[in-house]
Amino acid sequence: MTLQFHSGGIACDIHIGNGLLSEAGRLFDLRRKVLVVTDEGVPEAYPQAVLSQCAEGSLLVLPQGEGAKDLKHFEAILSALLDCGFTRRDAVVAVGGGVVGDISGFAAACYQRGIDYYNVPTTLLSQVDSSVGGKTAVNFHGVKNIVGAFHHPAAVLIDPQTLSTLSPRLVSEGLAEVVKMAATSDAALFRLLEESPDITPLLPEIIAAALRIKISVVEQDPEEKDLRAVLNFGHTVGHAIEAASAGTFFHGEAVAAGMLYTAGGEAAPRIEALLRKFSLPVSDPFTTEELMRYAVRDKKRSGGRVKLVRVDTPGSFRFEWADQASLESLIQSRK
Repeated sequence: MTLQFHSGGIACDIHIGNGLLSEAGRLFDLRRKVLVVTDEGVPEAYPQAVLSQCAEGSLLVLPQGEGAKDLKHFEAILSALLDCGFTRRDAVVAVGGGVVGDISGFAAACYQRGIDYYNVPTTLLSQVDSSVGGKTAVNFHGVKNIVGAFHHPAAVLIDPQTLSTLSPRLVSEGLAEVVKMAATSDAALFRLLEESPDITPLLPEIIAAALRIKISVVEQDPEEKDLRAVLNFGHTVGHAIEAASAGTFFHGEAVAAGMLYTAGGEAAPRIEALLRKFSLPVSDPFTTEELMRYAVRDKKRSGGRVKLVRVDTPGSFRFEWADQASLESLIQSRK
């Protein structure tokens, strides 16, 4: 299955299918210098499958975890590109989760003012979320994704078989983003998640459905000036939870708990039930003061306000601007 993304003259094919790792050489242009970037948590077979199909490939392995998404490791990627004599005709391939995709894409955006990069997301979270949209970044001074650039992948390869090596917790983390997409934009997908006793055989279909939502939103608002903010449902408070937890909450887990701060009506109990079904948190242990310390630094704030995404009925949403006092009151209401 191939989905297509178009934005501002950019065309990107998103290939989804079991066993596609073995076809990277057909789906990507690897007949040039290629730096494959991965991390220590990714099974070695995945980056090696890509390397084996490269005409002139090199491998860079980063430490595992959000801590690697910083300027130090960003510099390590740039150094590898420079040391290997990469030109603007060469490419980077990210093989791993969202951290690998974000930092690799940002390095590709900056090296010689932009070279190609391909994304091979191997976690459910990265497959349904960060693999598409062109947002690349690193964290800086404790603020998530505060330094970055828009740089779309030349193509994306999603092999659902890579999910077989994930822990149940990581699969659940990815499902948080699927719930987010369905809650704001696809009532039918939301019902499918509610009604399916076992979603495992449906994962390719679910991944494609979530990506269709993201593709539609990003094509309409490529630089997040308006509609694309819908993808931040659960993220305003979720990012604060993630930062306050210092790694205790995974990103998707923080977003899961964050969604319930801005869900209402019939959506709130249904979203909570889905989160429980997928073993995701429905609350957090942090005080209002702890969360506000990070929430007020949200990079999407404007004029001292943040745009919240409210969901009252699954499949629809509305925007609401909140100043600091309103945001504090919102957080306090769940404490």
